[in-house]
Amino acid sequence: MDEPLCQSITAELKRMAAGEGQAEERALELIYSQLRQIARRMMRSERPDHTLQPTALVNEAWLKLATGQERNYEDREHFFCVAARAMRQILLDHARSRLRHRRRPDADALARLQADAVVQDPVLDVLALDQALNRLAERDGRLAKIFELRSFGDLSVEETANVLGLSPTTVKREWRMAKALLLQDLEGSTHAVPR
Repeated sequence: MDEPLCQSITAELKRMAAGEGQAEERALELIYSQLRQIARRMMRSERPDHTLQPTALVNEAWLKLATGQERNYEDREHFFCVAARAMRQILLDHARSRLRHRRRPDADALARLQADAVVQDPVLDVLALDQALNRLAERDGRLAKIFELRSFGDLSVEETANVLGLSPTTVKREWRMAKALLLQDLEGSTHAVPR
């Protein structure tokens, strides 16, 4: 992304946080395509018949971001980190809701695991990845943050390094480590870690 656009986005986000009238609309115009790109990337790992579409995911996330308590974004990268986290939470809530409405979801999941069936269940995949990511965060918060920013926030190595105040080399090394630890955590299951 070119520097003038990054600066424009940061300026509009700061105006929005200050409560300036049209800043919210201008900010959304500048960032909408990037939000859609993040949503499309997240939706690629969801089941094909998912009831939530990328546009709806962006709209729900924007409602949280524009009306939520955390509106004081430092810059473009900070905003997209928060946006990715909001989208991830929406997908998790959606998956949990779907799982609750299934008939005997716990018994069905347990039976599949006990039978060692090779069944891919995207709802359980999302929840399993979230649980694995939470375990990684308990073990090493920085690795979890790097994974979250790179996978869900769609930030580059350089952008992630900038957000976390690390060198790109450190981010690359820890990105590989985070993926390996998550894969190890999910090993033997039908769950997949986003690449």
